Order: sequence, then structure tokens, then C-alpha cells
Amino acid sequence: MSDIDITRLTLTDARNALAQGDFSAVELLYAVYRRIEATEPSIHAFVENYPREGLAQAEVADRRRKVSPSPPPLLGIPIGVKDIFDIAGKTTLCGSELRAGCDVAVRDSDAVHALRRAGAVLHGKTVTQELAAGVLSPPARNPWDISRIPGGSSGGSAASVAVGGCLGALGSDTGGSIRIPASVTGTVGLKPTYGRLSTRGVFPLSASLDTVGPITRTVADAAALYLVLAGREAEIDAVERKLTAEEEPSLKGARIGVLTSFFNERIQPDVAAAFQDAASALRDLGAEVVECDWPHAPAARAAALLISRVESAAVHAEAIRDTPDLIGEDVRFRLEIGAMTSGITYVRARQTREAVKQSIAALYREHELTAIVAPTTAATALSADDPVVRWTDGVEESAGAALTRFTMPWNATGQPVISAPCGFDEDGLPIGLSFVGRPDEELELCNLA
Repeated sequence: MSDIDITRLTLTDARNALAQGDFSAVELLYAVYRRIEATEPSIHAFVENYPREGLAQAEVADRRRKVSPSPPPLLGIPIGVKDIFDIAGKTTLCGSELRAGCDVAVRDSDAVHALRRAGAVLHGKTVTQELAAGVLSPPARNPWDISRIPGGSSGGSAASVAVGGCLGALGSDTGGSIRIPASVTGTVGLKPTYGRLSTRGVFPLSASLDTVGPITRTVADAAALYLVLAGREAEIDAVERKLTAEEEPSLKGARIGVLTSFFNERIQPDVAAAFQDAASALRDLGAEVVECDWPHAPAARAAALLISRVESAAVHAEAIRDTPDLIGEDVRFRLEIGAMTSGITYVRARQTREAVKQSIAALYREHELTAIVAPTTAATALSADDPVVRWTDGVEESAGAALTRFTMPWNATGQPVISAPCGFDEDGLPIGLSFVGRPDEELELCNLA
């Protein structure tokens, strides 16, 4: 066996190599651990690794492969787990002092159970922003530039995938927490249709918005993990063949919407240029690119923001009252704002959410859209020491506001969204492109991406 280049290996490549006997699950895991050992001092993507348990799982995977005529689809594949998902026998700390000393989980979350059933090697918990509420994810850093943030709140998951600490990872998305880290780390993040994947055993932030999904290196990898989480493993091989086929790609017949106004405002020039290049590439592949406006995008963002704030305050009401000193200042302020928001305002936000869902559905019908494309974020990875965007007109925008501005509207509508890399800025930092689909069309989105 030649050395495994874990910096380039994809989940799909590893699945095929394991099936062909190019290397064993144990050898693959050792390559991952060597990479983690080399990078963790600067990247800090993991809260905790489980080398003994991981090795035991890899050994079992190798034995199963020898005797099973139809091994499960992720057999022997190392997968990271964001530290808001329960793993039986492990603590779920959520990046918060509030959870220090908590009991270990008595059962796997449904997402972890799905991965385990599919044969994945669950070798560590990845860093999350405190209580999954934010976009910085300290102490994790961005592998493209360790002075920069990896996004959040699933920043550790994205950083670990980007650097080779796992071949895929679980994330969650309430206001952009899968897509933002994917965008700024050059990985792929899929937010499925709201409510389609179980959140049981996932520490809540906002139940009306929380969505489970994968972060991976390629679109094919994201599709495979999504199908596992959805209990649709039987479809993986056919989908993989379609997404990795070598024939010339074509988007003939697809109508792709490009939104004006809101998604073009306050955007870094390099991000805007990469987006225009991506739209041109879609045209070159045969898609019909349709300019259209969705004037309710700001209302969708506002509705998601208010719903998230109020529901997260309800989750942590006891902590706000009894142990506020155990909550970081930024998150505590966010929770306090939510606690002070009136019930009338919350109900109106819920009503607004229903209205914007209807308005975006009408836009798709009016223009006969296959999907919409938009920049994932208005800016690339920000400085960890100074996470602020300074616009040319002198306005300063916090990381939380700048990075969720283009993602949060889609949490309000609940549509599936996949963010894939589409270029780099002048500093060599990745830029993400979002494909926004109709409900339950995750695989169609993957095909476009």
C-alpha cells in the first residue's frame, strides 16, 4: 500500500479504495490521526478525539468487509461529529461552560445512529460556537489562513474536513451554520429541507429552524452523507455514478434564478466577481440564467432572526436567570434580547415566515425556476482577532451580521441549499456559491452544484 494522501482524499474516493482493497479502514484511520496530530496545534478543529474507540471501530469495519457481500456504504469511513450531537457514552458540551460536568449521553442522536448503522468510524467531536449560536467557532481556525475564522457555528466540522481530519462531518444550520463554514473553508455544505432529517439528540438552538446536514469535500460526498442521514442508503451508488460521471456536464433545460437587489448589496468585490463568473459558467453549461427580484428577502431574514432569538432564549431561560455568568457575553446578549421580545412580535415573525415561504414559491412558479443561485456569504473568512467587515462607505458590520445576511432568509423559507466553492479572493481565501432549490429536491441541487 502506498501512503494515503489524506489532504486530497474524498469520501467517495475512500469508499471505492476500501472496496477495492487499496487500503484498510485501520490504515485510513491512522492516516487521519497523523493529519490531526500535525494540524490540531494550529487548527483546533476537535474538542476531543477517541483514538481507542476509533481504532476498535476501524478493526471491526475491516473484519466486516471480509465477510459481508454487501457492506454498508460508509464502512470504515472516518466522520467528525459536531459537539451538539449526542454520542452514547460521551458528553455533549456545546462549547459552553453551562454544560461542564454534564452527564454522558445515554444514546446516540438519530443522525449519529444513522452514521453508525452505515458503518462510519466516529473518531471525534468537532468544535462548535458556544451553544451553536454564532459564526466564529473559537478556538478553531481556518486551514487556509490560521489567523482567520472557520465560520460557524459548525466551524470545527468544516475545518476538520478541509484539513483532512475526517472525510465528512455532521453540522447543523439554524441561520447559516453549515453553509457559512463551508463557504469560508472551501468545503461543501448541504442544508436539507427543514424538518426532513431528525434532530432528536441534537442540542437545540431554535426548533423551528434547526436543520441537520453534512459538510464534505465534494458534492458527491455530501449527497452520500445526506442519503445516509435520510435512511436512503440504497440510492447512494446510483447517485454517486451520476455525480462523478466523466461525460461533459450539461445544464440544458435548467432555469437558474439570479436575484437582484438584496443579494448584491454590501458584498466584497472579489465575491461579487466570483459570483458573476459562476453565473457565466452556468450559462456556458447550457442553463438559462434568469434575473429576478425577491423583495421579501429582508423580511425573511428578519423573521428568521427574531424566531431564532426568541426560541433560543426559551431553551436557555433557566440559565439566563440563574447562571448568566457561565454564558459568553455575545451569546448572553443575544439570549437576553430574545427573552425581552414580546409574544406578539414572535407571532408576527412566525406569520411573516409563512408569508415569505409563499412569496418565494410564487417566484419559482412565475419564472419556472429550477433553482436560485446566490453568494453564500457577502465576505470571505474574517480575522479571528478583528471579526468585522469594514465597507468602503465607512459602515462596519459584525461577522454575525455580515456572514448570515445571505444565508438566514433560506432558513425562514426552509428550502434546501447547498454551498459549493466557486473561487478565491485576492488573499487566496475560498468563496462559496449557494444553490437554492425547491423543497425535497436535495439531489437535484447536488446535480446542479
